Amino acid sequence: MNSPSPLQSAMLMGSPCFPNAISWSQDNLIAVASGNIVTILRPDLPNGPRGLIKVLPREPLIVGFVHRKDVVSGCLMPTSLYRDDKPVVQSISWSPLGMAANSGCLLAVCTSEGHVKVYRPPFCDFCADWIEVVDITERLYEYLQYTEFKDAGVPSSDFSEVPRIRPCLQKNALGQADSITPNDELLENVPDNQLSPLISADEYASRSAMLYSLVVSWSPLLRVASEFSPDPNTSASVSLLAVGGKSGKVSFWIFYQPDCYTIEESKTPTAVKFVGFLQAHNSWITTMSWLLFSFDSSNPLIILATGSSDGSVKVWLGDNDKLLKSSAVDQTSFSLLKEVITVNAVPVSVLSVTVHVQYPSKMLLAIGKGSGSIEIWLCDIPSREFDKLGSYDAHYYVVTGLAWAFGGRFLCSSSQDNGLRGWILHERRLEEMTTFSEMPRSNDSTCPSRDAYDSCFGVAVSPGNLVVATVHCFDVVKLNRMYEGRILRAAIEYLWIGGLQVDVWLKSPSPCYIEELPSFPEKELTYWAANIIWSLNQYQCLDKPLVFWDIIAALLAFKDNNSKYVEYLVIKWLSLSYLGSRTNLPPEEVLSRVISRLSDVPSRLLHLLNIMCRRVMLAQLDADQITTINSKGQNLEGVCPVIEEKMTKWIEILLGSERELRERHVGFSFSAVKTTTSHLEETPSQPGRWYPVGLAQMEQWVALNQEQIRDQLKLIATKVTHGKRFKTKRCSAVEPCSYCSAPVPFESPEFGFCQSKNRSNGNVKPHKLSRCAVCMEVCPSSPLWFCVCCHRNVFRLAPEPLFRMPSCCLDSDSSNRTSSEAVSSKPLCPFCGILLQRKQPDFLLSPAPV
Repeated sequence: MNSPSPLQSAMLMGSPCFPNAISWSQDNLIAVASGNIVTILRPDLPNGPRGLIKVLPREPLIVGFVHRKDVVSGCLMPTSLYRDDKPVVQSISWSPLGMAANSGCLLAVCTSEGHVKVYRPPFCDFCADWIEVVDITERLYEYLQYTEFKDAGVPSSDFSEVPRIRPCLQKNALGQADSITPNDELLENVPDNQLSPLISADEYASRSAMLYSLVVSWSPLLRVASEFSPDPNTSASVSLLAVGGKSGKVSFWIFYQPDCYTIEESKTPTAVKFVGFLQAHNSWITTMSWLLFSFDSSNPLIILATGSSDGSVKVWLGDNDKLLKSSAVDQTSFSLLKEVITVNAVPVSVLSVTVHVQYPSKMLLAIGKGSGSIEIWLCDIPSREFDKLGSYDAHYYVVTGLAWAFGGRFLCSSSQDNGLRGWILHERRLEEMTTFSEMPRSNDSTCPSRDAYDSCFGVAVSPGNLVVATVHCFDVVKLNRMYEGRILRAAIEYLWIGGLQVDVWLKSPSPCYIEELPSFPEKELTYWAANIIWSLNQYQCLDKPLVFWDIIAALLAFKDNNSKYVEYLVIKWLSLSYLGSRTNLPPEEVLSRVISRLSDVPSRLLHLLNIMCRRVMLAQLDADQITTINSKGQNLEGVCPVIEEKMTKWIEILLGSERELRERHVGFSFSAVKTTTSHLEETPSQPGRWYPVGLAQMEQWVALNQEQIRDQLKLIATKVTHGKRFKTKRCSAVEPCSYCSAPVPFESPEFGFCQSKNRSNGNVKPHKLSRCAVCMEVCPSSPLWFCVCCHRNVFRLAPEPLFRMPSCCLDSDSSNRTSSEAVSSKPLCPFCGILLQRKQPDFLLSPAPV
């Protein structure tokens, strides 16, 4: 390809030191544990803004005191000889989307000192450093202090009432002149009646191991019934943070989703509880991986796989009732399904689990070892049958990364020997693929040669499964000593996997499309089409966040060749998703049928269609041009002269889809008001809950669009209007201007223009005000939610049921249940379905889901 690759290598200033050093978040951010910092960046802007988490040395936590003669004992020798004053990042893990206060992801970081902290993005702090929200090790230390390191099983509800003891107070109160302590000079004048009793060397080592963490891992999002929520104001969705340590125990921490999301408050507390331990192994825990089985929607199963330095691997089944409905997690909260590998001499370095794409009740488990070998297991969870599919000598040195893609049909492995290998799962065996996809390759001349790579410390797969990211350390000897060797330590490399033969069921593209792409083999184009359509179909699951930047990047790379291949592929996807048919209908007929069926498809499909139209088929137009077309309804040539004739049909589809989504929201709001009393007279008592607003603006919109909207919506609007429930001062159709207080009449759902007294004066122009994409009210001057896809602003969040509608159902019965309850609001764009965010300056990092 002649165009530059969207996947440029990213240079790092620090070197990774531990496996799984790279992780890809659900909101399309990449975190890399590079030395003493965590670097966070966007894959599409390798040289753009970055986020940072700096690891600094900390004062040791006092776990007890021993005689000096015990220092030379074997169990304390590592502690007494420890001299590393420059800790590095040892393990990182992203939380599910929605755990941060802005609905983003939290990042858990474990250092080589065994300390664990959790950070959030600086969405309203305007800085590069991420913000610490909770110190897990400090909380664990306080719990162990309270139980005297006996793990007495105190419920978290009781522990939450324990006064917090700062380590510095312990140093002043629990000293002894002939004991080991990091700060002996502070303890010389302590009275004898306040001295702490001495403990044995073995007990000191045991306490240190209980407090020393090695690996962190977040569970998928778990749903909790409202009646079992510990606080009536607490969200019913949680995620478990598992922290594995030297003692062989896993500590569990429940993080609750925020009650309401914000882009303004910087000190919003994070709701977290420590809930107990699991004695998983008898040696160090080196790796963990979670998996959620939802084949039985009424009773989803949570699985935790753990690996240890003693070579053992265990698979645990979580008891949802005890995990989410009780006040404490104990040893019985997890049952051992299988010890797939018993104790042996080879440590386990990495694990990766996924649900088998063809068998929703089966789990694929990949195990990487310190010897460089890989084991693959197939686990049937309901029957508890475990089959070993094979063992492979994949690498020469320790395996540092394993990642499944395409529903378990592809596995990527990395090693400290700098090897990166791809494997295709055929039936019950792995077959190595020789090369990755050739589309598109990076031509960045500023990146050092791949020959300078020395080792590889992890691999991560993009949300759409079309790209893998790896992090390599450089061999400094092979770099230019004048500049590269001084500043470069590692690099992130991206590789396409969308052109691999993992599952082909589509027919070959038409020969005319192949002739326009002569540099690509016919088979590879077929594989690309099959894999992209498979990825798009995965997003029909409502619990999967809409983040498919990699899909759009691949389609735009093909589109740069002025080929009809992309249009063919999108129309093929529309035919399969909207029409439920694989027949080769003419493109014009497919598009016309899609337009006629917009009211019959789920809202999620409409969101997918809108993003594909805006970001792929209408990529030549910016979001503001399309919004202008939508707001004014003018002749397309009059709005934007560059619109080509072939783009007109895609604009028509986009406008029809967005109008359908707006009708659903207006109808949902009117139905809720018609079946509920006094919605507008009182401020909602529950934060984060949706209630209908902007009803006067919605009535005006219905009046302006009588020819386009359905009769059903007109009837509901008429009934609500005659009820006169919303004609209050705060719901007036004429709003004041935010700048001059002049009236702003409703003329368009996208923008408003004030009627200033000086409007007739040619030197003074009326103020142009954006309207909320949800309620159509004029946006205030306070910080607003922003959609990076359609560039709309939002200050009233949309109701969650809007995004889960299977079709358009505009009647009061459909909203009786939801309007009688507190409907949660989500910071999602009502037209694109992607996560809304605060608009950041160009020099600050922000997620890019599309």
